[in-house]
Amino acid sequence: MQRPPTPAALVCVAALLVLTACGGEDEDTEPPTTPSGVTAQAGSATSVHVMWERSTDDKAVTGYEVFQKGTRVKTLPATKNMVDIGGLSPKTAYSFTVRARDAAGNLSRPSPATAVTTPAPTPEDKKAPTKPVRLRGKLDGGRAVTLTWEKSTDNTSVTSYDVYQEDSRVHSVPGTGTTARVTGLRPGTVYTFTVRARDAAENSSPDSNAVDLTTPAAPGEGPSTAPTEVTTSARKGSVELTWTPPKTDGPIHTHELYLNGKFATTIVWGATPPAGRATYTMTVTDPPGTRYSVKLRAKLPDGKWGDFSAQRTVVVR
Repeated sequence: MQRPPTPAALVCVAALLVLTACGGEDEDTEPPTTPSGVTAQAGSATSVHVMWERSTDDKAVTGYEVFQKGTRVKTLPATKNMVDIGGLSPKTAYSFTVRARDAAGNLSRPSPATAVTTPAPTPEDKKAPTKPVRLRGKLDGGRAVTLTWEKSTDNTSVTSYDVYQEDSRVHSVPGTGTTARVTGLRPGTVYTFTVRARDAAENSSPDSNAVDLTTPAAPGEGPSTAPTEVTTSARKGSVELTWTPPKTDGPIHTHELYLNGKFATTIVWGATPPAGRATYTMTVTDPPGTRYSVKLRAKLPDGKWGDFSAQRTVVVR
């Protein structure tokens, strides 16, 4: 006669099933690739800007960890590939490495160490560098651009140049450099870049001229549907915008206006939209010196919203 299994035997069988399930083929033991291209640039006497090229993983990279001589000083999500490290000492040498992390907790090997020395403090320096001029850009395929500009001047010295895409800083280079390569862009997208110079006292220059670059569309996608040639001008109590609507199979009757990244108003024309350049005057009540970031998108004849235009910055008079 066959005896029924004892409780202890059932527990053992359950444990074996759990172990089999946990140790199956889905277990992730592969670490991400090591972050490459790590740079460290002193932004001031007490801060350093660290950035790197993104890693890859067989599943997905979920974050990065930044170390200063073996001590972790920052933990970042996978969407970030740069960080400012503050609270440092002036005239001091530092060394930074970066490691990538995945969802299973696997860490990549540390990147090669990157050394940097913070400059001497300049506590009485309140004068900003001059703005960079003659900013130019060229496309490097569909996902990168190279920017160049003329040097700024400062009463002490320029320690770094910060590259902005719209209102977000996306890159920094040493004050001795006048070129930057920005990667990780999306095909078929309009990007607007400006550059600011910074000194050791964290004084930032005004923006350089803006450069608009549109990355080529991916295979199978149509041309950009963004408004082009956007200009802004400020008068007392108003801001005037002009632009060229996108070329489509039908007339463009409606645009959306965004201020500082948020929807502001809808611009609607009647049965006959303006031919060629479009103009819109916006009444403003904010005090002089208020800064606006402005961009537009058009409602296409098929009812869908098109791509955003390049962004423009205007200061209220």
